[in-house]
Amino acid sequence: MASDEYPLHASVFEGDIRRVAQLIRTHDLGQKDQHGNTPLHLAVMLGHKECVHLLLAHNAPVKIKNALGWTPLAEAISYGNRQTILSVLRKLKQQAREALEERRPDLIQALKDIGDFYLELKWDFHSWVPLVSRMLPSDVCKIYKKGSCIRLDTTLVDFNDMHWERGDISFIFNGSERPQESLTVLDNRLCVFQRIRYEESDLDLEDEVDILMSSDIVAAQMSTKNITFSRAQSGWLFREDKTEMVGEFKADFYYVNGLILESRKRREHLSPEDVQKNKALIENIGRGSWENNQQIERRHSLTPPERPSVTWEEYGQAPPGRSPCLGRQLMAKENAKAFKATVAMSDDFPMTVDVLLDVLEVVAPFKQFQKLRDFMMTKLPPGFPVRIEIPVFPTITAKVTFTGFEWRTDLQDDLFEIPTDFREDAGRFPDL
Repeated sequence: MASDEYPLHASVFEGDIRRVAQLIRTHDLGQKDQHGNTPLHLAVMLGHKECVHLLLAHNAPVKIKNALGWTPLAEAISYGNRQTILSVLRKLKQQAREALEERRPDLIQALKDIGDFYLELKWDFHSWVPLVSRMLPSDVCKIYKKGSCIRLDTTLVDFNDMHWERGDISFIFNGSERPQESLTVLDNRLCVFQRIRYEESDLDLEDEVDILMSSDIVAAQMSTKNITFSRAQSGWLFREDKTEMVGEFKADFYYVNGLILESRKRREHLSPEDVQKNKALIENIGRGSWENNQQIERRHSLTPPERPSVTWEEYGQAPPGRSPCLGRQLMAKENAKAFKATVAMSDDFPMTVDVLLDVLEVVAPFKQFQKLRDFMMTKLPPGFPVRIEIPVFPTITAKVTFTGFEWRTDLQDDLFEIPTDFREDAGRFPDL
């Protein structure tokens, strides 16, 4: 891998900031070398801070993975310089907002093209462990859609002292408003509202950096290539295909086979105390006995790893995808976990899968959404998924059920407006 093949990579590798400044305007900042690394990957792994800041200032892509599946943010966490992690994280958030704003007009138009409707969605967690189910949340969400507006009503407010705080909360999305003002949450009991922050504050980002620096670096993907569906059976003596009523909809039940979550974790940046704390937290969640009021201490930058003795030529001569270590020595663990999920499909449900996906993409867009759309449109059995059950921990299963749906032409505009007697309270929901 010669320097003239990847001149910007080579300049970053050598820490030649002047040469980087010359090349940065004429070269593709998202170009990958034979190991899948972009210039930003190399700058972060080698601790070349000036190169990192220069690349970020020129909008080098952050949500991009190398051949091993790691992003520049993951490598920044491993290296352990707090300011670099913060800078990369801030740029990641900015690029995500810009990408959404670019797609926003098309998403809003797709929402307008869908008929207006009312939808009831029940979700709950249950467990076979005695008493645990009583501590787990459940709720019926009521969703209204008119034009480019969506309203979601829920009764779950917060979780404190081992119980879920109930209330009367509404989320209102207004597609005709500016992005900064398009999402609002109402507390209907206290008659207050709060606009959900479009952009994280410096304090929010600092808190997130603390969490990243004290947690495993995780790369996970749910592969859909090998997923198949088989009819669920019912009956003891005489087995037959399972068909039941889910709410008011007759549904055929299927087992989801080959559903595997592949994950890789890195923890070379963690102390033994960090690892023990994280292990205890996961165990408590699995037992349904966790606390969410743990204070995250401000983390200091780690001592930098030793500078690698690898030259650019040696890096380039390494087999593709098997780069010599450039940063902290990896402590990685791979895991593949199979899930025994169940889905109930109904031909009676008035909404189709493609319409549901159009709505979801507006309220929760993400990079892999097209993969989800392709999977649900081509692999799902016939009908609409009115119920989905999937284990999230060995003892806890999550269940989502579409309990009701109807097309509506009588929804009033004031349903999607902030009531005039509500006052603004920017601190009502501190986590939003």
